[in-house]
Amino acid sequence: MHPTDAAPRLTPVQWLICGVAALGFAFDIYELLMLPLIVRPALMELGGIRPGTPEFNTWVGMLFYVPALAGGVFGMIGGYLTDRFGRRRVLVWSILMYAFSALAAGYATSLWMLLVLRCTTFIGVCVEFVAAVAWLAELFPHPRQREGVLGYTQAFSSLGGLMVTAAYFLSVTYAESLPSIFGGHEAWRYTLISGVIPAIPLIIIRPFLPESPAWQQKKDLGTLRRPSFGALFAPEYRRTTLITALMFACSYGAAFGAIQHVPRIVPGLAEVASLARPVQEQVVSAVQFWQEIGGLLGRIALAILAVRIVSRRLLLRIFQVPGLLIVPVVFLYPALHDLTLLKWGILMAGLLTVAQFSFWGNYLPRVYPTHLRGTGESFAANVGGRMVGTSAALLTTQLANVMPGATPAAQLAYAAAAVATLVYVVGFTASFWLPEPKAGDLPD
Repeated sequence: MHPTDAAPRLTPVQWLICGVAALGFAFDIYELLMLPLIVRPALMELGGIRPGTPEFNTWVGMLFYVPALAGGVFGMIGGYLTDRFGRRRVLVWSILMYAFSALAAGYATSLWMLLVLRCTTFIGVCVEFVAAVAWLAELFPHPRQREGVLGYTQAFSSLGGLMVTAAYFLSVTYAESLPSIFGGHEAWRYTLISGVIPAIPLIIIRPFLPESPAWQQKKDLGTLRRPSFGALFAPEYRRTTLITALMFACSYGAAFGAIQHVPRIVPGLAEVASLARPVQEQVVSAVQFWQEIGGLLGRIALAILAVRIVSRRLLLRIFQVPGLLIVPVVFLYPALHDLTLLKWGILMAGLLTVAQFSFWGNYLPRVYPTHLRGTGESFAANVGGRMVGTSAALLTTQLANVMPGATPAAQLAYAAAAVATLVYVVGFTASFWLPEPKAGDLPD
């Protein structure tokens, strides 16, 4: 099939598949971006820990990184299971896991209980992402159609960010009107519980959707080769495996090492610090909204450019180069001095960073064959992104303890700027070794 051939029209079932996938991607990000919003009030209630203290920073780092580590390990296993037992089956079980975890986390009675439930949430999310990308790529064999489907369905991830921002804002605003939990009306608990709502239609619909035809055909014919992590390091895949894992880590490093710390930086701004706590949280939610608008614009831009730019390196650098110049500066000035300028800056940081997540969803299915597609994607996304990349959150929180700055928020902003610079430089440098996939059909 030639990549320039006209794409066939989508059937009603394919439209349903796209809708379900889009909602799944949105729910993934809904859960992942919830923590920056709720971590501060949750630590203050469950642990009685004062913001800015070393103990507070340690717990923030743990709540960011330990779930990501658990998700990375089990997500990698999930990628193997996706290749072994099918895309659809793994999708169904993964969504059941993180729907239950989201609900239970709202009733956490200790920091350790919250940590465990965030781990199980991450496991479900990490497995779901890998299985969904492989599933979509194989359900739409036409090259241009596949690029468009992967790009636009992943653009809905940013709607998940907007949804969780809105959910937190509503929880803060109407907390006193909601049923009490353990005698209180804490907005962070209602926000955690809200994560189960988007999962309900997915749980109902997904079991009735078709399996990947490419995977099913090979299984029926007995030609499906058993996946192997060792095969990822065979000579023909070694460079792809290592470079994509490193660059995926840098994309995650920019998000978790810098951007996701903004909700803890905003209350330190002079114009915010004097406000009552509920009003502070509303301001945090408003800034988060600007970030998610930027992320949505970035994913849409990637989806549009992905079908027009042949070179994958060039496509990625369109976002890497301005990101290297803009993202660190956002944390060196607006995050310290100007709320209005911070909103615009975080919009651009979100656009340039989040677009890279959609890039990997488009790129990875094109560089691995059917029997290794889920395994290869899971290694890059979970080992590189979740396990290594999200450790930047822990690096930033620990670096903040030794950075200059008159307030804990200022120290955190300087640390975020340093980490953002590091990961953008490493990611751009590594792009020179990123393999260019062949145009056309997916590798068999």
